[in-house]
Amino acid sequence: MTTGGSPARHDLENMQLALALARTAEELGEVPVGAVVVCDGEIMGQGHNRPVSSKDPTAHAEIAALRQAAARVGNYRLPGSTLYVTIEPCAMCVGAMIHARVARLVFGAREPRAGAVVSRELLGEKSWLNHSIEVTEGVLADDCGTLLTEFFACRRTDASGS
Repeated sequence: MTTGGSPARHDLENMQLALALARTAEELGEVPVGAVVVCDGEIMGQGHNRPVSSKDPTAHAEIAALRQAAARVGNYRLPGSTLYVTIEPCAMCVGAMIHARVARLVFGAREPRAGAVVSRELLGEKSWLNHSIEVTEGVLADDCGTLLTEFFACRRTDASGS
């Protein structure tokens, strides 16, 4: 796993796009998470959370971006690709990345409740898996984390009637 240091310009640009997608999800009342799949410097897929509106528990931003990239490439495998996502992926999304043979994961903020990369589980580091993913965390972490924190703070305020 890679952490710290200055993120490369392309990492910042792609994470900014993921953040814009997360804001789209927020506007739709979804948890604000956005994801982008890049291969050879080209954006191949993008998505944002939409499980509530689509009534689909698998409609996470990462899954949407992976599906779009796979359709564009014409193959469910995406070797050499990088997936950018605003928050640390869950176990389902890490599993999908492993099956797709994503080479690199770049995420913004950690997800302390369900993160399956570093926070709750180190799923990508299991020796029994047939693929490993290079991980870079913390790219625009403050922006990514603030977006989620503010979203849930608004939800709690709305729920309490204040």
